[in-house]
Amino acid sequence: MILGDARSGKLPDHITAFGRALRRAGVLVDSSRMALAITATQTVGLERKDDLRAALEAVLVSRQQDLGVFGEMFEAFFRNPELAQQLLSQMLPKAAKAHPVRRKARVQEALSVAGLKARTPNQGETELKLDAAMTASDLQRLRHADFAGLSASEFRLVEQLVREIPLPLPPVRSRRERAGTRGHRPNWPRALQQARRFDGELLHIPMKTRRHQPLPLLILVDISGSMERYARLLLAFLHQATRGTPRAAFAFGTQLTDLRSAFRHSDTDQMLTMANDAIDDFAGGTRLGASLADLRIHHRRVLVGRRTVVLLITDGLDTGAPEALDNELQWLKRHSRQLLWLNPLLRFDGYQPLASGAAVLQRHAHGALAVHNLSRLEDLARSMAALMQRA
Repeated sequence: MILGDARSGKLPDHITAFGRALRRAGVLVDSSRMALAITATQTVGLERKDDLRAALEAVLVSRQQDLGVFGEMFEAFFRNPELAQQLLSQMLPKAAKAHPVRRKARVQEALSVAGLKARTPNQGETELKLDAAMTASDLQRLRHADFAGLSASEFRLVEQLVREIPLPLPPVRSRRERAGTRGHRPNWPRALQQARRFDGELLHIPMKTRRHQPLPLLILVDISGSMERYARLLLAFLHQATRGTPRAAFAFGTQLTDLRSAFRHSDTDQMLTMANDAIDDFAGGTRLGASLADLRIHHRRVLVGRRTVVLLITDGLDTGAPEALDNELQWLKRHSRQLLWLNPLLRFDGYQPLASGAAVLQRHAHGALAVHNLSRLEDLARSMAALMQRA
């Protein structure tokens, strides 16, 4: 069976539509990959569906976590004649109507948008209406929706919403002092200066009071495969919420990545782009012990006089040796004011840190907080202040 002559433009259009559907579902597909997909389809032919799937998967999928999305999208896209614009209707026999299939949220949304596109020529207007409707009607639901279950457009919307959440941390009194009407000790140099103006009479005693300053932050974000959907949102949140606070940010997976230069940019999108370019082990494994050892050896100065609050954002699914992690966490705890564990897995009722890395973290952290949705991020400042006050 023949789909049609590629020179007529049908085959490139169909493959391009499939690539755009994958991109709407969050798969990293650009124009060069679409061109490779067209070439691969012409090379393997359209006689065998398995060959077609293997060829498209080889050129369109670059991340392990996207394989499931690709599989569901391929089956749905190449089975539904309306979504694929009759792509395989000339190749495959007519089948009986199947029962609805449960798919990932971002796959379902991308397919729905693809179906609208077949009937509506103005793609931009369709996506605008979809996002506007979602913003108006589903905002309350999104506040309690797990980041891991968001569709592609919901993820983009939440990424903008997290940038507006404040994180006001309680300031602490520093050793530096300033003049004030009330204080903890007299300011004798200033008292003598004032007395000289009134012929040696001391009318009142000025005082010294301690300055208040924000606590320095050390942000450690897990960018392994299990934390993929949380890492980008939490980086965007912390970049905006900790403005004006002394901070140092690092990402860790199988290695430690310094994000301090990226966090210096005021634009969050630019920060995310720089972070993406700097991170080489995104969506890989987790070796927290080795990453903390790198921090101790090469970046220990980011811990300022045992006043630093450490935000360790991870699910605790560490693949390194528990003994090494235990030693490094002991060092980190000794050189910081607070070690707070922000764990998305706390969204589950009755969660127990059964993994070896999670058990070590539970033993050393001053407190553990959930960070899996907008509602939890909104309450994060209050929860952190309560933990710090108890400590």
